[in-house]
Order: sequence, then structure tokens, then C-alpha cells
Amino acid sequence: MKADRYLTWAARAGCWLRRSFPLPALLLCATLAHAADPALEAQFASGLKEEGLAGAVWSEVLPDGTVRVGASGLRDVSRLIPMQADTRVQVGSVGKVALALGVLRLVSEDRLTLDTPLQQVLPELALKNPWQASDPVRIRHLLAHTSGLDNVRLWQAFSLHPAPQTPLAEAFEGGRNLLRVRARPGSRYAYSNMGYGLLGMLIEKVTGQPYERYLDAQLLQPLGMADSTFGFVTQMSTPMSTPAGAQLDPRLAMGHFEHGVAQPAVPQYLRPAAQFTTTAADMGKLAQFLMGDGKLQGKRFIDLALMGALSEPAGTDAVQAGLATGHGLALAVRDRHNVVGACHPGTTVGFRAMLCFYPEQGSAFFVAFNADVEQADYERFNRLLLRDLALPLRAPAPQGTPAPTLENWQGVYVPSPSPMASLAWVDAVFGFTRLKWDGESLFLIPFQGEPKELEPVGGLLFRASDRSMPSHVLLQDDGKHILSDGLRNYERVSMLRLLVLWGSLALGVLGLLYVLVVGVWRAALRGLGRGDHLFAPLLSLLALLLPAPLFYFQSYLSLGDVSIASVLLALLTGTLPLAVAFGLARCWRSRGTAAEAGSWAKWDWVALLAALQLLLVLAWWGLLPLRLWQL
Repeated sequence: MKADRYLTWAARAGCWLRRSFPLPALLLCATLAHAADPALEAQFASGLKEEGLAGAVWSEVLPDGTVRVGASGLRDVSRLIPMQADTRVQVGSVGKVALALGVLRLVSEDRLTLDTPLQQVLPELALKNPWQASDPVRIRHLLAHTSGLDNVRLWQAFSLHPAPQTPLAEAFEGGRNLLRVRARPGSRYAYSNMGYGLLGMLIEKVTGQPYERYLDAQLLQPLGMADSTFGFVTQMSTPMSTPAGAQLDPRLAMGHFEHGVAQPAVPQYLRPAAQFTTTAADMGKLAQFLMGDGKLQGKRFIDLALMGALSEPAGTDAVQAGLATGHGLALAVRDRHNVVGACHPGTTVGFRAMLCFYPEQGSAFFVAFNADVEQADYERFNRLLLRDLALPLRAPAPQGTPAPTLENWQGVYVPSPSPMASLAWVDAVFGFTRLKWDGESLFLIPFQGEPKELEPVGGLLFRASDRSMPSHVLLQDDGKHILSDGLRNYERVSMLRLLVLWGSLALGVLGLLYVLVVGVWRAALRGLGRGDHLFAPLLSLLALLLPAPLFYFQSYLSLGDVSIASVLLALLTGTLPLAVAFGLARCWRSRGTAAEAGSWAKWDWVALLAALQLLLVLAWWGLLPLRLWQL
């Protein structure tokens, strides 16, 4: 206890020095970091076990500048190595916060401006922007995810081809429409890993060196983050499996998936968007800087105005309509558990992470897990840290008078723009939500997920019951009805359009089921001859099972690569419509002998026609043939 008091006094003295000598004091506060509360460690240990997670590290920044770090669980499940507070972890997109600071450092040095058009720095990009004349993609748009660019393609995220030093430009050699702008730049938030990949290229063009080397030396080193790097680090140790140029780190935790399956890190195409290795203590230092005035050792490092814009949404239609939630230049406003802060989540191979800071209270937390388990409740650990920080709770925004025209906003809404343009059909059919006004509350009724009640707080602003500030806004853009929560946008579409899509899907599935069930039944009873209407369609449908064992034995991380399995899948999904059309042609040729074929002939015709129309719709939306390496 006496030692803890001495450390607390020393930490307070160091934080007093921070006002005059920011960098030395910041390092002092971090050096004198406390161990986590044993009660909190016990709660983490219990939570990790219940959620099926391997291990976790975390740090907390207190108002007096003290940094507490903790660890629980296992660093490597297979070898039963315990997680320690100084264990290094990979944090995925949390690294975007640090990369954004690197870009803002260049802006502060007058080597860029936030309004610099992207193509002015990278004219070689095949950017397709319909609004280029009036609204080019600017640096601020890439930072704030308002560029209108797609998020990521399957082959960019799941590939074993890239090496640690693969040129960043190779991530954008996937066709003419890869860099197509799908919303007016600056108007709507749409998370884009590709946008941060372009920021990495921009740093390299401006500095003349690899972005990893520049950021490690010019950002992380001044911040005192000696245990962090943008360079590629992996846990692999065998010569046959270690990528050339990889840095092996014995302190790096092993990533895990469900059932404790270990997965070493692999290089990525879009590495500026998700490649960052750090420790809990280093993230405490980063959080302290984020809550500061942008100075190091009394000198300007990042302009104060830019620091203020890190988590301040600006410029989007939703912001102009009065919504305060959204994404700033590096972080998003996060309203959870009656506490509002600025946060950024992260996911990468076998890891999950979250960074949040609360500048009004001078508090922050970082937490990282070396397991990516889909059904795990990671939010419970955020609640534990918030409770441990004892942040003051915020009173919910009071109800207000809603706009008198709310009935006109009822209808069906689909994501706009879709997170992945290549999967827009999937979003339209399965990702829609229904908006209903009952005279007192607005109800969001998604096709997948629980309904959500929104209370009016005035005009077209609404608050979800689990939020403390306005969380949704209704607005119009070029005559279109838009629902936005600052981080997701939905556009109202014609019910007739969706009915056509749903009807097409239902009829197509029924048709394919008919081919499968009736075709197998006929084959079992009397043999399915080559002249049967269903022979070719059934054979083509059953052939879709052939790639399954090939996919099973290849790494899921190569899902977007050209492989025997993916090529076979493309060929089989491409021939399926042809086989169904061939069956229809047989029906047509045998129409005069339908009586001989029995009453099944007309049902064969109907089923094959229903199946063919769905396959043609999928082909129109770019999903057939299914070429995973182009998704």
C-alpha cells in the first residue's frame, strides 16, 4: 500500500511536469504505470472463460495521468503460455488512428492540406469519380471515410500472395471499377479500408520512403512508443512458412479463432488499413497524446485545430442535418452505456481490439484480445473498463416535438452505399430494414436483428433507447429519403423493387429445390436418362459440391486467391445457367409429346424457368459466375 502511494505521488508529480514538459512527463507517467486492479483481472479471467476467448491485455488512463495495465488468459493456447501486460498484440484497424496522426503530422508540416485532392498527389490512380469537377476526393475524405470508395474486396483481404514489402499499388490493380466513387465525396460516411490503403501510398509519395519506416521513425519514436511498429511482425518460426522479410517476435501473442485454433499473422495487400503491432502500455501513451494539445516537448507536433477534429464529425449530410455522432479525422463518436467518448475498433487475423478516450474526464482505455470468436460478447469487457474508470453517466436527451411529416418517411430502406459494391444484391435482399411511425415512436425493423425503438428528440432527430444523445436522423439528398446514424446510411427504395427481388429469390430457390428433389427421386426410381429435362440441370447442381473438399483443405486466408477450388467454383457456377437453359430447351422440343412424358413435364418447365430467372438476376448483379478473386 505504501509503495502504491509513492507511485501515485510520483505519477501526479510527473503529470504536473507534463504541463511544462509534455514528452518527458508523458514517458514518466507511462513508466510508472500501475498494475491492474486484481478484482478487474478476476472479472476479465471469468469473462474470457465464459466467452471462449484466449487472452486479453488492456490499459487504462486515469485523470491524474496514471496508466494502469493488465493482462489475463493465455498468449498461446497450444503451449499454455500466459498473457502478460507487456505482451505485444496486433490491433487491426485501431492502427488507423496512428496512421491518421501520421497524415496529420504531414499536414502540420505544410507538406499537405486536408483539402488536397487525392489525384493531385497520386495522378496515376484509376479513380472513377462522377463528381470530380465539383467534388474531388480529398485527403480529409479518406481520413473520415467519406470518400465514397468501396470498403474492401475479398481478394484484398483474403490472400496469401502479398509479401511484407509488396508495393501498395498492387492492392489497386483489380480492374477499372475498383476505385469507383459511389457517393458524392464528403456527403456520406462509408467505411473504407481501401481509403486507408491509399493514405499509405500518399505518405510514401510525399515522404519518398516506405510508409512503415516513416511512421515508425517520425510518429511512434517521438511519442515514445518503442514497443510498437507499422512493420510486418509475425509469430511464425519455421523457414518454410515464414514470409521473406518478415520480422519474428517472440513477444507477439498468437492469434486464435473458435475452439482455440491458432493462426499466425500473414502479410496483407491493404496493410496501412490493418497492420499495426503494439502493447497495452504504448496504447496508453497514444491515448494520452490524443487527449492533449498536439505538442511534444513544448513544440507543435500536430496543429491544435487538427487535434480537435480527430473525433468531430464534419461536412456530411447527417451532420448538417443536426446529428452529432459520426466519424472525425481518426475516431468515431461512441455513445454506449450512458457514456460518450471517441473510439475506434479493430479486427485482424485472430485479434480484436478497442481504443476509447474521454477527453472531458481525461480518461481512456485500450483492450485487445488474441482471439476472434464470432459469438463472443466483447462489449462486456468494454463495460468492465468503463465501470472501473468510474466515468460520470450522461442523462439521456429529452424527448422533443417530432416533425409533422414523419408518416411520409415510412417504408423499406437498404444500405446506401453498400459496404461492398460486389455484394449489393445481398445487401438489398437480406440487409434491408423497415421504418414505421406509430405516432409516438419510430421503429426500425431490420430483416436480420432485433427491432429498435427510436424516441423523437425534435424535428427529424431521434434517440435509440440504449443511447444518451440523438442517434439517428432522417434527411433528404437529391430527393431521396435517407436514414442515417452517422456511421451507416440507408436509402428508401420502392417496395415494388424489393418485392421483385424477393419474389425472384423465392421462385428461384423453389425451382432449384424442385430440380434437386425431383431429379434425385427420378434417378432413384427409374434412372435419370440423358434425355430427361432435369438431367443436365441436376448434374450441374450436384457438381457444385465438388469444390467443397478443396476449399476445406486450403487456408481460408486464401479465399480470394485464384486456386483450383475457386476456378472450379467459377466454372461450375458459370455452367449452371447454361445447364438449366439446356433443360428448358429440351422441354420446348418435347412439348408436343408432353402427354407421353406425363404431368411432370409442365412442372419441369415451370421449375426450370423459375431457376433460370434467378440465375440471370445473379449474373446481372455480377455474382455469377462466382469468381471469388474478383469479389
